[in-house]
Amino acid sequence: MTGLRTLLLAVCTLAMTLASAHGATLQISPVMVDLPADSNASGLTLRNPGDKPLYGQVRVYRWDQENGEDTLTPTQDVVASPPMIQIAARSEQLVRLVRTAPPPNGAEESYRVLIDELPEADATPANGVTIRLRYSVPVFLEPGAQTGTPKLAWHLFHAGDGWELRADNTGKRRAQIAAVQLVNGAGSTFEINKGLLGYALPGRGRTWRLPLPANADLSGQVKIRAAVNATPAESVVSVE
Repeated sequence: MTGLRTLLLAVCTLAMTLASAHGATLQISPVMVDLPADSNASGLTLRNPGDKPLYGQVRVYRWDQENGEDTLTPTQDVVASPPMIQIAARSEQLVRLVRTAPPPNGAEESYRVLIDELPEADATPANGVTIRLRYSVPVFLEPGAQTGTPKLAWHLFHAGDGWELRADNTGKRRAQIAAVQLVNGAGSTFEINKGLLGYALPGRGRTWRLPLPANADLSGQVKIRAAVNATPAESVVSVE
């Protein structure tokens, strides 16, 4: 089941890229939801600027991390209303996200809203491949107490014919990690990515395969530079 959940998250993350590549019409705002402890509901606005109706399904999953990988589990702690959508051409639909469980105790909780485009019920099957898109929106439930900032420990290690990077977050708030660079002891810089790398959830760890050859010179005191929750940060990396 863990492998299936990991695959599901990978597919929905890829779909955000496919949406841009294939000119999907569905527009979603906001692209991330923070639900304060004193609020029981929030919402997503789904816009269809196209010339044809758009149909879809909305589901909510508990988002966790196990063994360095993302996992998704069906949940009723947060529910989406309506779960099925039909948006007319050049129209929009509000989807409410309602918390049914008490606010988190101590640390932030993480969820993902998956929105699947669906064909019309009476649509004629098309010849060839029809691409249907899945969108993934992160949702974070804040506890009553202040969570502060994430607390990250970085680890770099050989894995087969390459390198892997792990971020362990012992804080009570997620770390959104982007614009990552590694700097070796000689001052040489290795750019890992320019955009979003991913998240390290509270009390969890996340591992990423790096686009570096196994013989990359990561000797000496290695440092990592990254944007963590949009704030530039620099830390020493433990090389193992």
